[in-house]
Amino acid sequence: MTYQEVLERARMCLGPYCKGCQVCSGRACRNQIPGPGAKGVGDTAIRNYDKWKEIRVQMDTLCENRPVDTHCRLLGREFAYPFFAGPAGAVKLHYGDQYSDAEYNEILVPSCERMGIAAFTGDGTDPMVMKAAAGAIKRAGGAGVPTIKPWNLETIREKLKLVRESGAFAAAMDIDAAGLPFLKNMDPPAGSKTVQELTQIIKEAGIPFIVKGIMTVKGAAKAREAGAAAIVVSNHGGRVLDQCPSTAEVLPAIAKEMAGAVTVLVDGGIRSGTDIFKALALGADGVLICRPFVTAVYGGGAEGVEELVNRLGGELKDTMAMCGAHGLEEITKDMVIAGE
Repeated sequence: MTYQEVLERARMCLGPYCKGCQVCSGRACRNQIPGPGAKGVGDTAIRNYDKWKEIRVQMDTLCENRPVDTHCRLLGREFAYPFFAGPAGAVKLHYGDQYSDAEYNEILVPSCERMGIAAFTGDGTDPMVMKAAAGAIKRAGGAGVPTIKPWNLETIREKLKLVRESGAFAAAMDIDAAGLPFLKNMDPPAGSKTVQELTQIIKEAGIPFIVKGIMTVKGAAKAREAGAAAIVVSNHGGRVLDQCPSTAEVLPAIAKEMAGAVTVLVDGGIRSGTDIFKALALGADGVLICRPFVTAVYGGGAEGVEELVNRLGGELKDTMAMCGAHGLEEITKDMVIAGE
């Protein structure tokens, strides 16, 4: 199955919001919620995509000709590539009736594990969403990262119990989900967390904890203070705040400040192996990619995920070879020209 075939099949079963675009740039679904779109005019989602494309790679083939190695060790686990499938929740609402969240994760999680990467799983108001995700991760030997919404502490504790039972190698919280409409006006209150609240949550998790939704050096420092093992530079795919900078724009400063202190991941508009290379050159340790994995599952199931991972991994290896980097540790900032 080719990626083009995956896209064509996905378009037949995706719901009315996601268009299954050749390249997901945020334009076709720019202000649709429900759906993969965003608040306001969708400016942030589009900016995420565009800013990666403004960064150019520096070709240099006057170097030793040897195999490229993309293996890495992140958060105490070995991976074939420095990228993960990002978390998607309420897939039936946003992407169509083909799959429930449980069915989606039963395909995504083991498929990613077989390909040498890991999947982040989503969360939802239905408690069965996290329960099913934890079950899928447990059956995959803990090769997944359950991502909890910033609920009230009692609800978070219930979900952390499931996370620990799953054997997951790490847990995450997409703190930027505080901007999603369904989290507003909840009783008990849900949403933003203080450093003290986050510290308590991380301690109770008892496993490496990833804070997703960091967009400033100040925010990264708060996550580090709270005990996060990793952060994800993320604006929730541009879905929660219009007129926000892109992740590519804020990554370098955050990565520089956090170097050696916490693992730095990034997401938002990353669509190719070349984009992954750019993110690593700007200081990230790894990346998350979400919407293309949704399309892969909807268009090809496990085979679609395999095709996407092979495509992204192949593009990354090709870019590395053409820029003179034969291992991830050899990717340096001078291998890219940042956009203006």
